[in-house]
Amino acid sequence: MQDSRSVSTLFASYNIHKCVGVDRRFDPGRTIAVISEIAPDVIAVQEADKRFGDRGALLDLDRLHRETGLVPVPVENGHAGHGWHGNLVLVREGLVRTLHQIRLPGLEPRGALVVDLDLAAGPVRVVAAHLGLLRQSRLLQIETLLQHARAATDRPVVFMGDLNEWRRQGRSSLKHTQAVFGPLGRGVPSFPAYFPVLALDRVFVLPSGIVEDFSAHDSPLARTASDHLPVKARVRLSDPLATAERPCAARSVPVPPQRRRLLARLRDEERPTP
Repeated sequence: MQDSRSVSTLFASYNIHKCVGVDRRFDPGRTIAVISEIAPDVIAVQEADKRFGDRGALLDLDRLHRETGLVPVPVENGHAGHGWHGNLVLVREGLVRTLHQIRLPGLEPRGALVVDLDLAAGPVRVVAAHLGLLRQSRLLQIETLLQHARAATDRPVVFMGDLNEWRRQGRSSLKHTQAVFGPLGRGVPSFPAYFPVLALDRVFVLPSGIVEDFSAHDSPLARTASDHLPVKARVRLSDPLATAERPCAARSVPVPPQRRRLLARLRDEERPTP
């Protein structure tokens, strides 16, 4: 009999660059082929929709399902696209318990998806995001998302996406993730896809002890299909460590007063006017 602790779930994150490759060709079929190569159980996709105009969808979800078995977590976005601020979470098989569509603070319009899933291997909270280009915005966005990560006391957390951070150590806008997910590490280079040197795409897991492997998906097709390589992590959701309850308030991230004021102001600006 196979030990349930040896069964791992494959999570992946992929900025598909609106299905435009490094050769400047728009080719959604090629993007789907890369996702098929990865064969993930859960994948977070960034730039899944057009950014302007009708924000139309770029992927053929029926074809994607036929070729990969993945289905999208449905979102409400008020436009023709499939994602939330370009973020799309796809799942091979599982039950969506809850979904939160988060508007992230910052000068650019950015969002994130927080999804509680019940998979065959076990429950998990997925936090999928595409962070901003400005460091100060990323700091505020990380603080917002860590609140959602810490709140999942009954299930492991997989936080993944294009986090747009290339700095290391003290200047990194990801430094506060260490209070929740443990040591930051260097990540794996994922950008630019044809010669990756920057670890812009990340997968963080809580608790970190259930991660088996983390790597970039580096294939000839992936090097041409987008300007980012996909990244992927194998996670043991059935490990007893994954289901151990964690205190909600543990390892909280301190927020300086000036940042709290800025965060409150940005949230007020994002509220719709009557």
